[in-house]
Amino acid sequence: MATYEVIDTPVGRLFVGASDEGVHLIKFLDQRESEGELIGELEGAAGESASREGAAIEEPVRQLREYFTGERDEFDLLLELRGTDFQLSVWHALRSIPLGATTSYGAIAETIGKPTASRAVGAANGKNPISIVVPCHRVIGSNGTLTGYGGGLYRKAWLLNHETTERSLLAGAS
Repeated sequence: MATYEVIDTPVGRLFVGASDEGVHLIKFLDQRESEGELIGELEGAAGESASREGAAIEEPVRQLREYFTGERDEFDLLLELRGTDFQLSVWHALRSIPLGATTSYGAIAETIGKPTASRAVGAANGKNPISIVVPCHRVIGSNGTLTGYGGGLYRKAWLLNHETTERSLLAGAS
């Protein structure tokens, strides 16, 4: 059974959906997508009905809450990513961007061996179904500016600032 929870974060409500196969969906709730639409998306991704009750959601929710309180700098979650081979390669590359760091669409294109595919990387980035854990917010324009983020640029800026601050605190603690 797929399970979901909506959690409050400093930058809005976050829909988290998972099943025994892993996390399927992490998206911010806003005017564009309702909770009902995201439940439908989760059910389609998981191939089963979804409920608010179930153990599969507990660990993803715990780790996300720790991230937002600054207690976690890495995620250790089983992910169930579904997409094209190209999208999967981009999403895998995103997971290698360290906390507090950023990269460009062109650099990701180079990383996956498709140096002329920066626009396609941007499109795959925009289709990322697992926000924050697959850190698409860490990709910026080649000129260093914040560009597109499905959750909104203000959230992207907040997440990057949160991670930079957390990285500074972690470095000071060692």
